[in-house]
Amino acid sequence: MKININGIQFKNPVIAASGTFGFGQEYNDFYDVGKLGAICTKGLTLNPKEGNEGIRSYETPLGMLNSVGLQNIGVEEFVRSELPKMKKLNTNIITNLGGGSIEDYERAIEILNGIDIDMIELNISCPNVKEGGMAFGIKSKVAYDVVSRIKKISKKKIMVKLSPNAEDIVDMAYNCCMAGADSLSLINTLKGMAIDIKSKKPVFNNIFAGLSGPSVKPIALRMVYEVSSKVNIPVVGIGGIGSTEDALEFIMAGATAVQIGTANFYNPRVGIEVVNGIHKYMKEEGIKDLSEIRGIAQI
Repeated sequence: MKININGIQFKNPVIAASGTFGFGQEYNDFYDVGKLGAICTKGLTLNPKEGNEGIRSYETPLGMLNSVGLQNIGVEEFVRSELPKMKKLNTNIITNLGGGSIEDYERAIEILNGIDIDMIELNISCPNVKEGGMAFGIKSKVAYDVVSRIKKISKKKIMVKLSPNAEDIVDMAYNCCMAGADSLSLINTLKGMAIDIKSKKPVFNNIFAGLSGPSVKPIALRMVYEVSSKVNIPVVGIGGIGSTEDALEFIMAGATAVQIGTANFYNPRVGIEVVNGIHKYMKEEGIKDLSEIRGIAQI
């Protein structure tokens, strides 16, 4: 079940997704999270953020909407207080990093360069304050500029997390690849909304929010399939994965690994269940290495 992403060995392809697993400590009460392939940290920014006001999460049929607003303790506090505890969990650490400007990303990267983490997941779906609120992850050229600048200074491998709201997800992936991305993860949440029929107003203060959960899986699977066939770097699949079968579908679509997100909220043991499920499937099917089925569904 071991896999390799950018020269880094993972004990298996199951990764806890950013924003749904904290820094791993809480879920360690349910099972040994060291048995996961990796943990993606809660999304971090250069400076601490209080996040959005008002309602932050809202259940939808087969999923949820969230508008947390990247509430976090900031990179320096993460290094001081959370990283030492994460190191004791005995699994790979992927630090998820967002930013409001390229300069914020660059300053945060300089801090992360000096610490012992395995990889950085670059979240380019954050508002670009200097560009009038447009997300870095919507336009391919903007994403290319961000990734290329980060790669020039980063001493860590960079996994770029792609937004499904991009104008063209395949072109976005290609441009990130050309800019030097070491690997890609996709998809981030879809743009959605909800309306309170009592108040007759949008549920969220920011009107729109991010949709995740089982409802987005077919879209995420399609995008992973499309991107995997067009780039020559590892792709990590995210979106509605809540079972062994879901994870295997993404691997067969071309993903090297998978991230489990929203499912952690309604089944806190889902990570270890998928790890064990993939192992069982491989034994039953006589599969000795996941590379035998990776991308096997590509036609």
